[in-house]
Amino acid sequence: MEGKQFSIYRKKLHKTQKQMAELLGVSLKAVHSYEQGWRTIPGHVERQILFLFTRLKSMNKMQKQCWKLKKCPDDRKKHCPAWEFQTGKLCWFINGTICDGSAHKTWKEKMKVCRHCDVFTSLIGSIEEI
Repeated sequence: MEGKQFSIYRKKLHKTQKQMAELLGVSLKAVHSYEQGWRTIPGHVERQILFLFTRLKSMNKMQKQCWKLKKCPDDRKKHCPAWEFQTGKLCWFINGTICDGSAHKTWKEKMKVCRHCDVFTSLIGSIEEI
């Protein structure tokens, strides 16, 4: 996530910079730095923002589980944490999911795949919309 996206999400969540800092458990200076592009936005901060944003958006619509949308075969589902914990609407939030055939080692690698996935974009919107 880039600083501009951070700022857009913050505004869509109707939070001031101070409120966002409190919500994320970071300093106000950190929020300023994220938005200005002076600091890299840590994975745990990005994850929390995206989670909050999806909760806000998903109040208005229902969504199918990821394994139904992706038509995952049974052998893949059995090894996927999204299936194991029945979190198919939050598969993007959980590390170790194997929707593209393998688990990713980092949040950054996972989000490269998720940002182009129908499950994620149905909740967040496409990259172009944000």
